[in-house]
Amino acid sequence: MIEGEYYFVLHAPRQSGKTTCLIELTERINSEGRYYAINCSLSSLQNIEETDLAMSTVVDQIDTALRSSGVAKLKNLAFSFSKEPYMNRPTAKVRTMLNDICLSLDKELVVFFDEADCLHENPLITFLTQIRDGYLYRYNFPETVFPRAMALVGMRNIRDYRHRVRPDDQSALLASPFNVTTESFSLANFSKEEIESLYGQHTADTGQIFAGDAVERAWYWTEGQPWLVNAVARHVIVDQFKDDCSRIVTANEIDVAVHDMMLQNVTHFDSIANRLREPRVRRVIESVIVGAESFPNGVSSDDAGYVVDLGILQADSAREHYWPANPVYTEVIARCMSRAIQKEIPKDFTNKWMDGTSIDMNGLLKEFQTYWRKNSQALKKKSKFRNHVLVNIRDALEYLTPKNGRDKNKENNDKILTEVTDELADNIRNDLTNLANEAFVHLVMFAFLQRVLNGGAVINRDFGLLNKRCDIVVEYNGLLYPLEIKIKDNKTLKKSYEQLYGYMDISGSPVGWLVVFDRDLNKSWKKKIFRRKIDYKGKTIRVIGC
Repeated sequence: MIEGEYYFVLHAPRQSGKTTCLIELTERINSEGRYYAINCSLSSLQNIEETDLAMSTVVDQIDTALRSSGVAKLKNLAFSFSKEPYMNRPTAKVRTMLNDICLSLDKELVVFFDEADCLHENPLITFLTQIRDGYLYRYNFPETVFPRAMALVGMRNIRDYRHRVRPDDQSALLASPFNVTTESFSLANFSKEEIESLYGQHTADTGQIFAGDAVERAWYWTEGQPWLVNAVARHVIVDQFKDDCSRIVTANEIDVAVHDMMLQNVTHFDSIANRLREPRVRRVIESVIVGAESFPNGVSSDDAGYVVDLGILQADSAREHYWPANPVYTEVIARCMSRAIQKEIPKDFTNKWMDGTSIDMNGLLKEFQTYWRKNSQALKKKSKFRNHVLVNIRDALEYLTPKNGRDKNKENNDKILTEVTDELADNIRNDLTNLANEAFVHLVMFAFLQRVLNGGAVINRDFGLLNKRCDIVVEYNGLLYPLEIKIKDNKTLKKSYEQLYGYMDISGSPVGWLVVFDRDLNKSWKKKIFRRKIDYKGKTIRVIGC
């Protein structure tokens, strides 16, 4: 990209190594001596919405990058370079400063803007417009010189920069550098071989050995997510072993570390929890939780792409199948989204269904039926599902409004949106409501099992868009208890038998449980609550009505 004089986007989830990569790359470019490079962080613009102040802050940050450079030419330029002339030019100060810096250097400049997605909408438009102008006129020598190459670095792909400016003014795209940003790419996760190499570096430094099964287990839990790979190993070495490098790290210690980190709710997981509160993220995650065959009306491909860019989900190459980025995130998603519900389940719920050898799953689910009958309406009112469904209906309508029907004039835009038929609005509302209802019952079951079986059994969640696998598998004393959750629908009940049977067959489980929630408000609880035993292809399926 730099050799080709391109402007590009580098995006990856939080704590994936972006900043480390930029520091290393900046040092390498400067040491090679062909170009100058600066790494400029825009993280301080996180809460600045006023455009003039934001652009002044960008100027400050560019100056800071020069001052902190290890290259004498750049550092000296900063201290001899006055930034004051630019402060009274809000729509041109960044472009003019970069131009003057390039004119003062004897080699071309490469600029990395780290945390570029911290810019708010209006400052973002002003910033990108200046970058575009500088890019277009950078070869008008000698008056105009601009950086040879530039990268916007952050969590978001270029697609989401576009999403952020679109609601305010579609025409802003014409004055932005989206059409000159040549490429957008992401940092990849570690491969299993790279995890082994990374842990091997620790072994070389300290003599501490990672058993082969420890590397395999770290790969299983993290799927190479850089922060998790490092954090899990650090937890074992520092927290469990107290820096005793004579001890061998095994798969068991990796498992304990992962579960400890979940219980401690480390900062990394808090960051994911904050994202899950965003309506557009939550709607995508709900679709994944229920194993939907497609996203409903009101959930756009941009939303799904945004969640993938955040590193919470991954997708196949066709962007048809979505699932959590790794098993750790599967657990984190379930815990975060069911946390409010779990708080409503009594802490003193006595677990009388585990006897040290097996789980009385029939008795446990019978207790769940009683709990659901007594508390389902109260839980629904206290949860946020009802409220968030109707949030952003307007945004959903906008996604479905033809692009050529949008107008830069806000009043005309409002008029266009109000002309969308009531039937379409009702369809979107119904789709999102049904999605939230189905996700809600999944999360109630997650929360109930977590509360009742916590510390005694392992609860594995398995979900994803287009997922044909089992929803929950409880593991206890080497035995597996597969559960599938469904909203009552006679058309899909037989498919559920086959789906559950498939997992039972693979896992060798002779019994599986299908929990069917009936959301018909006109039906009595006496008819909703039932238990049936079905013999299906030589195996037993217990159907639990709720």
